[in-house]
Amino acid sequence: MSATPTRRLIAILVLAPVLATLALWAFAWPAARTAPHDLPLGVAGPPAATAQLEKQLERREGAFEIHHYAGEAAARDAVEDRTVYGAVVVTPQGPELLTASAAGPAVAPFLQQTVTRQAAAEGTQVRTVDVVATPASDPRGAAFSAAVLPLALAGIAAGVVVTVLGLRGVRAVTALLGASALVGVAAAGIAHSWLGVLTGDWWTEAAVLGLSTLAVSGAVAGLAALVGTAGMGIAGGVVMLLGNPFSGATSAPRMLPEPAGAIGQWLPPGAGTTLLRSVSYFDGAAATGPALTLAWWAALGLGAVLLGSALRARKAGSEPAAEGRDLATVG
Repeated sequence: MSATPTRRLIAILVLAPVLATLALWAFAWPAARTAPHDLPLGVAGPPAATAQLEKQLERREGAFEIHHYAGEAAARDAVEDRTVYGAVVVTPQGPELLTASAAGPAVAPFLQQTVTRQAAAEGTQVRTVDVVATPASDPRGAAFSAAVLPLALAGIAAGVVVTVLGLRGVRAVTALLGASALVGVAAAGIAHSWLGVLTGDWWTEAAVLGLSTLAVSGAVAGLAALVGTAGMGIAGGVVMLLGNPFSGATSAPRMLPEPAGAIGQWLPPGAGTTLLRSVSYFDGAAATGPALTLAWWAALGLGAVLLGSALRARKAGSEPAAEGRDLATVG
């Protein structure tokens, strides 16, 4: 057996379990450690009435980030503005829990279970109000969560195809922009018009879906333009092994173990998920941060595509000149 096939065999035997272990860690670890981590939660009512409630919540060290509000109206506004995931309002009739199931499928049930358990220990009942509910066609948010992986795959596929076909410079950028725009329109047509999973402005949702795809495809094609075909694997691996499981699509970023939740929001799948929730269910509240994150990914990716093309053209132009000087020297 020659040395080259032997090295390839060893590489396969080493890489296969390493990749499998990495994938299992990336997907299973956040799922197994799903719990609140400084989850923003509002508390509203007279200070004397809310003091005991706050003490009970603070017993779960590091679970909640308490925000104080004067009354139910202010707490409701905070939920709708995505400042908090929910709020407990202390009223003369008993505690009232404001939730937003559209903010994350795992958060509202957790808050309801936690607050109800505490109230039951005190012999009271909790009235729950879903301020921003998921659509009736997707009550548990499962269809919304399922849309993250296809978008990431579409972005990776677009970047790979552009690279494999040898498109460079402006042509590559045009192809990436066009493909991402079409993906956004198609995805909005399915998720909004057909399934009824999204309920916001149709064109805004299509733009967000397209920008999410462009952020991934630009990263894949851009890194490939700078470092070669290995760049496709690197960018695609980051998106699939970190971006998707750390996105918080099936729960919420603050329900993931740190630093997974923070890392996920800096990657296209996580930023795209958060932005899509904002424009579809919350009238664009808290959309600036994730929108800028996606815009930076898209801009850097397309810039890398143009830079890689320019460097390649410069290198190709310098080679004939060098050959000409060599021939002149020989002559």
